Amino acid sequence: MIAIAWAAASPYAAAAECIKSVRWWHDPPYSYQAPDGSIAGLSVELTRALLERLGCTPMFVEMPWARGLIELEAGRLDILPGALMTDERAAFAYFSRPTNLSPNVLFMSKRARERFAVQRLADIVGTDFRLGAQIKVNYGPEYAELLPTPGFGARLTFLTDRRGAWRMLEANRLDGLIADQISGLLELKDLGLSETIVPTEVIVSDRPAHIALSKRSVDPVFFERFNKALEAMARDGSLRTIAQRNLPCKVRPTGIGCR
Repeated sequence: MIAIAWAAASPYAAAAECIKSVRWWHDPPYSYQAPDGSIAGLSVELTRALLERLGCTPMFVEMPWARGLIELEAGRLDILPGALMTDERAAFAYFSRPTNLSPNVLFMSKRARERFAVQRLADIVGTDFRLGAQIKVNYGPEYAELLPTPGFGARLTFLTDRRGAWRMLEANRLDGLIADQISGLLELKDLGLSETIVPTEVIVSDRPAHIALSKRSVDPVFFERFNKALEAMARDGSLRTIAQRNLPCKVRPTGIGCR
Protein backbone atom coordinates (compact mmCIF):
# COMPACT_ATOMS: atom_id res chain seq x y z
CA MET A 1 0.00 0.00 0.00
CA ILE A 2 2.80 2.41 0.93
CA ALA A 3 4.75 1.61 -2.25
CA ILE A 4 1.67 2.17 -4.42
CA ALA A 5 0.85 5.47 -2.72
CA TRP A 6 4.43 6.60 -3.15
CA ALA A 7 4.40 5.72 -6.82
CA ALA A 8 1.14 7.57 -7.41
CA ALA A 9 2.57 10.71 -5.81
CA SER A 10 5.83 10.55 -7.72
CA PRO A 11 6.77 11.78 -11.21
CA TYR A 12 6.55 8.14 -12.26
CA ALA A 13 2.81 7.92 -11.53
CA ALA A 14 2.12 6.95 -15.10
CA ALA A 15 4.31 3.90 -14.61
CA ALA A 16 2.46 2.69 -11.52
CA GLU A 17 1.48 -0.53 -13.28
CA CYS A 18 5.15 -1.37 -13.85
CA ILE A 19 6.79 -1.52 -10.44
CA LYS A 20 9.93 -3.64 -10.06
CA SER A 21 11.38 -4.62 -6.70
CA VAL A 22 15.13 -3.99 -6.46
CA ARG A 23 17.41 -5.27 -3.71
CA TRP A 24 19.68 -2.84 -1.89
CA TRP A 25 21.92 -3.04 1.18
CA HIS A 26 24.41 -0.70 2.82
CA ASP A 27 27.34 -1.23 0.46
CA PRO A 28 28.90 2.09 -0.64
CA PRO A 29 29.51 3.15 -3.35
CA TYR A 30 26.96 0.78 -4.89
CA SER A 31 23.99 1.27 -2.58
CA TYR A 32 23.45 3.13 0.68
CA GLN A 33 21.07 5.49 2.45
CA ALA A 34 22.01 9.13 1.86
CA PRO A 35 21.81 11.75 4.65
CA ASP A 36 18.45 12.94 3.30
CA GLY A 37 17.04 9.42 3.69
CA SER A 38 17.01 8.56 -0.01
CA ILE A 39 18.59 5.38 -1.39
CA ALA A 40 21.64 6.23 -3.50
CA GLY A 41 24.74 4.70 -5.08
CA LEU A 42 25.96 3.39 -8.42
CA SER A 43 23.70 0.32 -8.58
CA VAL A 44 20.70 2.29 -7.33
CA GLU A 45 21.13 5.20 -9.73
CA LEU A 46 21.81 2.94 -12.71
CA THR A 47 18.84 0.65 -12.06
CA ARG A 48 16.55 3.63 -11.49
CA ALA A 49 17.66 5.20 -14.79
CA LEU A 50 17.17 1.94 -16.68
CA LEU A 51 13.68 1.40 -15.32
CA GLU A 52 12.75 5.01 -16.05
CA ARG A 53 13.70 4.45 -19.70
CA LEU A 54 11.30 1.51 -19.73
CA GLY A 55 8.48 3.46 -18.09
CA CYS A 56 8.83 1.57 -14.81
CA THR A 57 9.25 2.49 -11.16
CA PRO A 58 11.78 0.87 -8.78
CA MET A 59 10.71 -0.24 -5.32
CA PHE A 60 13.92 -0.63 -3.33
CA VAL A 61 13.89 -3.43 -0.77
CA GLU A 62 16.61 -3.66 1.88
CA MET A 63 17.91 -7.20 2.38
CA PRO A 64 21.21 -9.09 2.86
CA TRP A 65 22.85 -10.69 -0.16
CA ALA A 66 21.97 -14.29 0.68
CA ARG A 67 18.32 -13.38 1.23
CA GLY A 68 18.33 -11.47 -2.04
CA LEU A 69 19.38 -14.56 -3.99
CA ILE A 70 16.68 -16.65 -2.32
CA GLU A 71 14.00 -14.05 -3.08
CA LEU A 72 15.22 -13.65 -6.68
CA GLU A 73 15.05 -17.39 -7.28
CA ALA A 74 11.55 -17.56 -5.78
CA GLY A 75 10.34 -14.64 -7.89
CA ARG A 76 9.57 -12.46 -4.88
CA LEU A 77 12.38 -10.08 -5.91
CA ASP A 78 12.59 -8.80 -9.48
CA ILE A 79 16.05 -7.26 -9.72
CA LEU A 80 19.36 -7.87 -7.94
CA PRO A 81 22.19 -5.56 -9.09
CA GLY A 82 25.89 -6.35 -8.70
CA ALA A 83 25.76 -10.12 -9.28
CA LEU A 84 28.46 -12.33 -10.74
CA MET A 85 27.15 -14.70 -13.39
CA THR A 86 27.32 -18.42 -12.57
CA ASP A 87 25.72 -21.52 -14.09
CA GLU A 88 23.75 -22.08 -10.89
CA ARG A 89 22.32 -18.56 -10.90
CA ALA A 90 21.63 -18.63 -14.66
CA ALA A 91 19.07 -21.34 -13.96
CA PHE A 92 16.80 -18.80 -12.25
CA ALA A 93 18.01 -15.38 -13.41
CA TYR A 94 18.67 -13.40 -16.56
CA PHE A 95 21.94 -11.46 -16.56
CA SER A 96 22.41 -8.07 -18.17
CA ARG A 97 25.53 -6.96 -19.99
CA PRO A 98 28.34 -6.05 -17.52
CA THR A 99 27.71 -3.00 -15.35
CA ASN A 100 30.84 -2.80 -13.19
CA LEU A 101 34.31 -4.25 -12.78
CA SER A 102 35.97 -4.17 -9.37
CA PRO A 103 38.03 -7.19 -8.32
CA ASN A 104 37.35 -9.18 -5.19
CA VAL A 105 40.61 -9.18 -3.25
CA LEU A 106 41.89 -10.63 0.00
CA PHE A 107 42.22 -8.04 2.76
CA MET A 108 44.36 -8.92 5.78
CA SER A 109 45.21 -7.34 9.09
CA LYS A 110 48.82 -6.17 9.28
CA ARG A 111 49.24 -8.57 12.19
CA ALA A 112 48.21 -11.48 9.98
CA ARG A 113 50.43 -10.37 7.10
CA GLU A 114 53.43 -10.77 9.38
CA ARG A 115 52.39 -14.37 10.19
CA PHE A 116 51.09 -15.74 6.89
CA ALA A 117 52.57 -15.78 3.40
CA VAL A 118 49.42 -16.01 1.27
CA GLN A 119 49.83 -15.83 -2.50
CA ARG A 120 46.51 -17.51 -3.33
CA LEU A 121 43.52 -18.80 -1.40
CA ALA A 122 44.75 -22.40 -1.41
CA ASP A 123 47.73 -21.31 0.70
CA ILE A 124 45.56 -21.06 3.84
CA VAL A 125 44.79 -24.81 3.76
CA GLY A 126 46.73 -26.57 6.51
CA THR A 127 47.24 -23.37 8.51
CA ASP A 128 45.26 -21.74 11.32
CA PHE A 129 44.36 -18.76 9.11
CA ARG A 130 40.82 -17.50 9.81
CA LEU A 131 39.11 -16.26 6.64
CA GLY A 132 35.86 -14.30 6.59
CA ALA A 133 33.43 -14.58 3.67
CA GLN A 134 29.89 -13.40 3.11
CA ILE A 135 27.08 -15.95 2.97
CA LYS A 136 26.10 -17.05 -0.57
CA VAL A 137 28.59 -14.69 -2.23
CA ASN A 138 30.42 -16.19 -5.21
CA TYR A 139 34.04 -15.03 -5.25
CA GLY A 140 35.08 -16.76 -8.45
CA PRO A 141 36.35 -20.13 -9.73
CA GLU A 142 39.18 -20.75 -7.23
CA TYR A 143 36.92 -20.02 -4.26
CA ALA A 144 34.13 -22.20 -5.69
CA GLU A 145 36.56 -25.08 -6.23
CA LEU A 146 38.01 -24.85 -2.73
CA LEU A 147 34.72 -24.28 -0.91
CA PRO A 148 33.59 -27.93 -0.64
CA THR A 149 37.00 -29.18 0.51
CA PRO A 150 37.30 -29.80 4.27
CA GLY A 151 40.75 -28.23 4.55
CA PHE A 152 39.50 -24.93 3.15
CA GLY A 153 36.03 -25.00 4.69
CA ALA A 154 37.54 -25.39 8.15
CA ARG A 155 39.26 -22.03 7.73
CA LEU A 156 36.07 -20.12 6.85
CA THR A 157 33.77 -17.99 8.97
CA PHE A 158 30.59 -16.99 7.14
CA LEU A 159 29.15 -13.54 7.80
CA THR A 160 26.19 -11.41 6.76
CA ASP A 161 27.54 -7.97 7.64
CA ARG A 162 30.92 -7.02 6.19
CA ARG A 163 31.32 -3.96 8.41
CA GLY A 164 31.10 -6.21 11.46
CA ALA A 165 33.70 -8.47 9.86
CA TRP A 166 36.21 -5.61 9.67
CA ARG A 167 35.81 -5.17 13.42
CA MET A 168 36.52 -8.88 13.84
CA LEU A 169 39.81 -8.41 11.98
CA GLU A 170 40.61 -5.44 14.18
CA ALA A 171 39.91 -7.54 17.30
CA ASN A 172 42.09 -10.42 15.99
CA ARG A 173 39.09 -12.75 15.62
CA LEU A 174 39.72 -13.02 11.87
CA ASP A 175 42.92 -12.83 9.84
CA GLY A 176 41.50 -12.00 6.43
CA LEU A 177 38.35 -11.10 4.54
CA ILE A 178 37.44 -11.31 0.87
CA ALA A 179 35.77 -8.11 -0.35
CA ASP A 180 35.14 -5.94 -3.37
CA GLN A 181 38.25 -3.78 -3.64
CA ILE A 182 36.47 -0.42 -3.89
CA SER A 183 33.86 -1.18 -1.22
CA GLY A 184 36.52 -2.53 1.11
CA LEU A 185 38.77 0.51 0.84
CA LEU A 186 35.86 2.90 1.40
CA GLU A 187 34.56 0.95 4.40
CA LEU A 188 37.98 0.77 6.03
CA LYS A 189 38.45 4.51 5.57
CA ASP A 190 35.01 5.16 7.07
CA LEU A 191 35.78 2.91 10.06
CA GLY A 192 39.24 4.39 10.59
CA LEU A 193 40.92 1.04 9.93
CA SER A 194 42.93 1.84 6.78
CA GLU A 195 46.22 1.61 8.66
CA THR A 196 45.29 -1.64 10.42
CA ILE A 197 43.74 -3.68 7.58
CA VAL A 198 45.10 -3.56 4.04
CA PRO A 199 44.39 -5.12 0.64
CA THR A 200 46.82 -7.80 -0.48
CA GLU A 201 47.99 -8.73 -3.97
CA VAL A 202 45.71 -11.79 -3.90
CA ILE A 203 42.98 -11.19 -6.49
CA VAL A 204 40.28 -13.76 -5.85
CA SER A 205 38.11 -12.77 -8.81
CA ASP A 206 38.22 -10.07 -11.47
CA ARG A 207 35.01 -10.97 -13.30
CA PRO A 208 32.48 -8.22 -14.11
CA ALA A 209 29.26 -7.68 -12.21
CA HIS A 210 25.84 -7.77 -13.86
CA ILE A 211 22.25 -6.94 -12.99
CA ALA A 212 20.30 -10.15 -12.36
CA LEU A 213 16.56 -10.33 -13.10
CA SER A 214 14.32 -13.11 -11.82
CA LYS A 215 13.08 -15.56 -14.45
CA ARG A 216 10.01 -16.20 -12.31
CA SER A 217 8.81 -12.60 -12.18
CA VAL A 218 10.35 -11.01 -15.29
CA ASP A 219 9.45 -12.18 -18.78
CA PRO A 220 12.04 -12.55 -21.59
CA VAL A 221 10.63 -9.60 -23.53
CA PHE A 222 11.11 -7.24 -20.58
CA PHE A 223 14.65 -8.53 -20.06
CA GLU A 224 15.53 -7.86 -23.70
CA ARG A 225 14.18 -4.32 -23.40
CA PHE A 226 16.13 -3.86 -20.16
CA ASN A 227 19.38 -5.04 -21.72
CA LYS A 228 18.88 -2.88 -24.82
CA ALA A 229 18.30 0.14 -22.59
CA LEU A 230 21.59 -0.63 -20.84
CA GLU A 231 23.36 -0.91 -24.20
CA ALA A 232 21.91 2.47 -25.18
CA MET A 233 23.20 4.01 -21.93
CA ALA A 234 26.66 2.65 -22.70
CA ARG A 235 26.54 4.17 -26.20
CA ASP A 236 25.24 7.60 -25.20
CA GLY A 237 27.69 7.95 -22.28
CA SER A 238 25.11 8.06 -19.50
CA LEU A 239 26.44 4.79 -18.03
CA ARG A 240 29.90 6.33 -17.68
CA THR A 241 28.44 9.54 -16.24
CA ILE A 242 26.61 7.62 -13.51
CA ALA A 243 29.69 5.52 -12.76
CA GLN A 244 31.95 8.59 -12.54
CA ARG A 245 29.51 10.29 -10.19
CA ASN A 246 29.63 7.35 -7.79
CA LEU A 247 33.06 5.73 -8.01
CA PRO A 248 36.14 7.21 -6.26
CA CYS A 249 38.33 6.84 -9.34
CA LYS A 250 38.64 7.71 -13.00
CA VAL A 251 36.18 5.51 -14.85
CA ARG A 252 37.06 3.68 -18.05
CA PRO A 253 35.62 5.08 -21.31
CA THR A 254 33.27 2.08 -21.44
CA GLY A 255 31.78 3.13 -18.09
CA ILE A 256 32.68 -0.26 -16.62
CA GLY A 257 34.98 0.05 -13.60
CA CYS A 258 38.06 2.11 -12.77
CA ARG A 259 40.93 2.73 -15.16
